Amino acid sequence: EGFKETMGIPENIDVMKKVILVTGGSGLIGKGIETVISSDKKEDEEWIFLSSKDANLLSKEETFAVFEKYKPTHVIHLAALVGGLYAIMGKNCDFFRKNMKMNDNILEASHKTKVKKLVSCLSSSIFPHKTSYPIDETMVHDGPPHPSFFGYGYAKRMVDVLNKAYNEEYGCLFTSVLPCNIFGPHDNFNPLQSQVIPGLISKAYEAKKNGTAFEIWGTGAAQRQFIYSLDLAKLFIWAVREYQEIEPVIFAPDLEDEVSIKDVAMMILEAFEFKGEVKFLTDKGDGPLKKTASNAKLRTYLPQFQFTPTREAVRETVEWYVKNYDSARK
Repeated sequence: EGFKETMGIPENIDVMKKVILVTGGSGLIGKGIETVISSDKKEDEEWIFLSSKDANLLSKEETFAVFEKYKPTHVIHLAALVGGLYAIMGKNCDFFRKNMKMNDNILEASHKTKVKKLVSCLSSSIFPHKTSYPIDETMVHDGPPHPSFFGYGYAKRMVDVLNKAYNEEYGCLFTSVLPCNIFGPHDNFNPLQSQVIPGLISKAYEAKKNGTAFEIWGTGAAQRQFIYSLDLAKLFIWAVREYQEIEPVIFAPDLEDEVSIKDVAMMILEAFEFKGEVKFLTDKGDGPLKKTASNAKLRTYLPQFQFTPTREAVRETVEWYVKNYDSARK
């Protein structure tokens, strides 16, 4: 600040203004960032949240046009062609090609328009199928992703490859973050397309409304790390402001915060005050019993960061879903 004054530059000049463009801005994480930013906005930041209505990011022309329009200095790239396991299976070619195309458009537009920092969102589906746990950032490329969604897994991995290539060849500060299973308000609650928690919330809502049994696929023994979208939003904001590495960083709560599917289902039923029958469909698979990711790297940067307890975050998400049932994606 003192430097500006000695230069005699008026304080309101836009020399240092950051324009932060968020792709996928109307989705789960984008809405989380928008919520957090509403109470944590800095004077020198302008935030723009894009939805698919603003531009089709599979089109190079539309992508470049939207970058030309807003002239971002920073980009958080959340947009992707996504889906739960059952939505992705059997569509590996489609998921690979479309995500590759979208990511290439975003990275190339960021390079050509001299974006200062690009933070892309990767996914735990990029991790090798056969690996040891807890997994960390150095192990991403140590073997093929899970065969049922290898197309999506490889496409997301290529963002990390391109980040390194753009940095090496052009000096770009393009990086990525790797969140564990995300949940929260504005999620997709369609049981056929959704992840674990929103799918269970949707099933619990219907079971309570219809007086039917609540069904859990598998034994519920599988353990997972979940991150609340508002916690993740805070970490994304930190990354775009502070994180300077090209290498990815895992965003996940501490190892002792891992919960079983059964436990998280019970938290959901508790939030709904569900008193009906609970059935475990044990003929359905559990998937891997553990997929633990280490947050040791994140903790070296943010040792004090406090994650919302899962029970509390589940309750807030259930309350949001009940209140916004008519407009929620389902």
